[in-house]
Amino acid sequence: MAGGLTRQWLADRLAGAPPVLVRRASDFVGDVTLPTTPERLADAAKGALEVALERTGDRGAALDLLAADALVTLALAAQVETDPAGLARFARAVRGQESIGP
Repeated sequence: MAGGLTRQWLADRLAGAPPVLVRRASDFVGDVTLPTTPERLADAAKGALEVALERTGDRGAALDLLAADALVTLALAAQVETDPAGLARFARAVRGQESIGP
């Protein structure tokens, strides 16, 4: 992930996923023309989960939940690519057991 997350990095990792899921996950990430970090992906996942929880009873919540899952997976993958030794700390932070960031 040299140079940070880019639109191409995200597209490569989401290749093969249903187009509707790719679009929804990308909506939560926002502008990926700028480099970003595993933390940004984790924040996007949290946002997707919050939206899904607000929409309980709405079938659209399922897509938001799938996007949250995909984004958590991408955040962990990005962490492995940037700082494999920090994966355990980052995973605990994503679970809410410590603060995210250096």
